[in-house]
Amino acid sequence: MPDIPTWLPLFPLHAVLFPDGILPLKVFETRYIDMVRDCMRREIPFGAVLIRSGKEVGVAAEPEDVGCLAHIKEWDAEQLGLLMLRTQGGQRFRIIETRVHKDQHLEARIELIAPDAPSPVTQKHEACAATLGLVIADLRNGSRTKPDEETMDEERDEDFDDPFPPDLRLDDAGWVANRWSEVLPIPLKARQKLLELPDPQNRLEIIHQYLLQHRII
Repeated sequence: MPDIPTWLPLFPLHAVLFPDGILPLKVFETRYIDMVRDCMRREIPFGAVLIRSGKEVGVAAEPEDVGCLAHIKEWDAEQLGLLMLRTQGGQRFRIIETRVHKDQHLEARIELIAPDAPSPVTQKHEACAATLGLVIADLRNGSRTKPDEETMDEERDEDFDDPFPPDLRLDDAGWVANRWSEVLPIPLKARQKLLELPDPQNRLEIIHQYLLQHRII
């Protein structure tokens, strides 16, 4: 795992990144292009955080307290002034303190949140895992669900690459809960609450109830 700097660069987004999740980014603001290039040069992740208030452009937005490390896996700079990224979620973190630079890009001192302990999918939640496997296969075959309008800002590019990590862990409760949290059409604030839950079984139980209520399983 790369070293985490004392001050972690932050990318405030209208999206929630989960551990192991894939987040394609389309970056065109100079401050974020510079930030990403610096991260690649230093071989460090940046922090993906949901915007609590403010906007992605202009004055620095206020982020939520909990975010996720974003590791740059692939990048493409074929167009002038446009940087395409494929990032993958690492550990969650909690923001201790933030600072704003003159160009309005954010940095934070953080504390890492322990990864979910391995927790098997119980018999009660087997349908959650099985249905997720079908959803992933369907999306990978090109049948895209309509994305939320609120996530279609500069950071999202749905066609950049495979929207799921290559290794499927459908037997792990935290992994299954996190992938459902990414694909379900729920408000960003609800996704954020799921990200913050410390117990993967509790997270999956909430997902299970949602799937039952909406007759998905």
